[in-house]
Amino acid sequence: PKRETWQAPQSFLDRMPEVSGNSVNGLGEEEWRKPSPFFWHPPNKQSHGDLMKYVVTSFRPSDGEDYSYRNPKVDRGPKPIKQAETAVERAPEDWTQAIKHFVLSDEGDDVGITAMSPAYVYEGYEVKEKWAILIAVQHDYDRLSQVPVTEDNLTGYHEIHQQYNRGARVAARLTNWLRAQGQAASCWPGPYADALLMIPAAIQAGLGELGKHGSMIHPQFGSGFRLAAVTTDAPLIADTPRDFGADDFCTNCQLCSHACPPDAIHDEKQWVRGEKKWYVDFDACIPYFGTQYACGICIAVCPWTRPGLADGLITKMARRREAKQKTVSADRPAD
Repeated sequence: PKRETWQAPQSFLDRMPEVSGNSVNGLGEEEWRKPSPFFWHPPNKQSHGDLMKYVVTSFRPSDGEDYSYRNPKVDRGPKPIKQAETAVERAPEDWTQAIKHFVLSDEGDDVGITAMSPAYVYEGYEVKEKWAILIAVQHDYDRLSQVPVTEDNLTGYHEIHQQYNRGARVAARLTNWLRAQGQAASCWPGPYADALLMIPAAIQAGLGELGKHGSMIHPQFGSGFRLAAVTTDAPLIADTPRDFGADDFCTNCQLCSHACPPDAIHDEKQWVRGEKKWYVDFDACIPYFGTQYACGICIAVCPWTRPGLADGLITKMARRREAKQKTVSADRPAD
């Protein structure tokens, strides 16, 4: 059943800037443009900086907790090293295999590679390297599903921070490994935003499809994972996007939209900076996120995220697609 729609407190709405976050994100725009810096970027570089500072400073518990990415004592990987002067020479196939082995032998759960594109870089920022390596780290479902947080249960909140930290460690170590071999490399951890827009790059790198809830759906992890990235000039071979039926599934599934307290999830795709895709209403989402000290409901209720269901859903969607193709072929007039 659909949740009763949540009403944002006026005290939070009064802090919202005059410009709509949806406008900044490019909702309704049919022409392509680069993404604008937004929430989680440095406050002085985006339209919602004051709101972001208010949300971050009001989050609980304190920054001193052992999982908080704002705590300098938390392990988010080694400090960056300088690039070695002499570059190790390898064929693209060998570099690609070595990088994937490194990530999966470390704390990474999946990895994909794509060529860099202007579409992956925020306006006013620059990424100099030619390749993007996207790293996925999977959530513990039992911990993630304990969202939204309450005064007595912060487990889901802790889980989100801890997986961001894990992704940051993998990315930092991979960056240093590449630099030690004379290859240019830059590290892009979450949750704060920087130059690299990770989700489109991760989709192109074969890590999943965009879901109705605005997050990615991985063919094994569902939406229960976080991203980190490394960009490099080491010669690599790109992966290809994967179409395993998640997009088609989202067309009919209503679980995340029904579970969303502020009713922020659109049931139909929207034009966003020249692409028609799933979109979450930022102006509706952020008041709930900001007053509840994070959320995560939509990714926790997604059927793809629930352990043991992904393989069956992939099989189901493949059969549905095959049946649809047979129907179309049967209806097609003979020559």
